[in-house]
Amino acid sequence: MTQDVKEIFGSPVGSLAAKVRTLAPSMTRSMQRVAEAVANDPAGCAALTVTGLAELTGTSEATVVRTARLLGYPGYRDLRLALAGLAAQQQSGRAPAITTDIAVDDSLDDVVAKLAYEEQQTLADTAAGLDTGQLGAAVTALVAARRTDVYGVGASGLVAQDLTQKLLRIGLIAHAHSDPHLAVTNAVQLRSGDVAIAITHSGTTGDVIEPLRVAFERGATTVAVTGRPDAPVTQYADLVLTTSTSRETELRPAAMSSRTSQLLVVDCLFVGVAQRTYETAAPALAASYEALAHRHRSASR
Repeated sequence: MTQDVKEIFGSPVGSLAAKVRTLAPSMTRSMQRVAEAVANDPAGCAALTVTGLAELTGTSEATVVRTARLLGYPGYRDLRLALAGLAAQQQSGRAPAITTDIAVDDSLDDVVAKLAYEEQQTLADTAAGLDTGQLGAAVTALVAARRTDVYGVGASGLVAQDLTQKLLRIGLIAHAHSDPHLAVTNAVQLRSGDVAIAITHSGTTGDVIEPLRVAFERGATTVAVTGRPDAPVTQYADLVLTTSTSRETELRPAAMSSRTSQLLVVDCLFVGVAQRTYETAAPALAASYEALAHRHRSASR
């Protein structure tokens, strides 16, 4: 990454915000209260002792410490220092305040503004939390793969199709599977040197986990794209690419908000593969554009 990109997405403060958003769904309810408190009011929480934060959130000191450790800090003291940094960043105008949820009576102007901010935050959080080592290993596996199978259902199935279409257009063999029976049938045919990718925000979708398990047992390189790094799907993943998501609301469930971060990861994978295979990818991409160009031209009269 360039220095400018690192300052935006890769700072410790940005990583903290990403971790809070990503890990909150897998926390206990009491730990969620602590995480939500530090995310919503970093300045206020930075001024509190561990006892004070426990009292504010109606939890215990042990819960506060466990939450700090889950977020990647040795103890509460380290989390408190990070919160102070986040507070200073917000006061300087470099980080916008967290927006409120979309209300039924919001104007369309408000809806557009809130969704735009949430999308930007989701992308920033995903970029901050994405392990580029794991990403690089996934790219390497895709470049060398005999074939690639991608599993996803619902909104994640659309992302799976997006990835396979991109890979196909640069001359790689890739298939997207949303039917669980076909997914498992195809996974059985995989072997060492092939790649299987499971896309599931929750990480608990059985129709996605099952074919990935089969692919894993057959020796294929397996990749999980998920919003929960500790989810069941990761049991069968050689590589894990973690996504973030906007806060789930009544009008915008996780299935909708997660797609933005999944598409970012898919684009990173594709561009990485295209870079590594540029000499063959560029002509193949140009040929695919040319083959479809006539479909986008107005018919002559």
